Amino acid sequence: MSAAVAAVGLAFTVAAILVTVAIVGLFLKLLLKLLLLPLLLVKWLVMSVVMLVVGPILFVVGVVLAAVFGLVLAVPLLPFLAVAAIVWMIVRANRPAVA
Repeated sequence: MSAAVAAVGLAFTVAAILVTVAIVGLFLKLLLKLLLLPLLLVKWLVMSVVMLVVGPILFVVGVVLAAVFGLVLAVPLLPFLAVAAIVWMIVRANRPAVA
């Protein structure tokens, strides 16, 4: 009987210690976040200014890369385009004029 009472008492003690540690941890986490919030706001401000400078540069680089990749993919198709133009000119020349 006394062993069961001791086990229950030990369980309540462990639970109380865990709850206390959790509450202290949450309090410290909240305190740390409150202390670091101004630094977070400064970081957001600096990043927004940096993106105002870097954003247009990245846009121009993206447009240039898109044009380059488009040309790289289109150049192998140029012979087919030349053949299609020749066939179109031949077919167009053979039609009688409509008066």
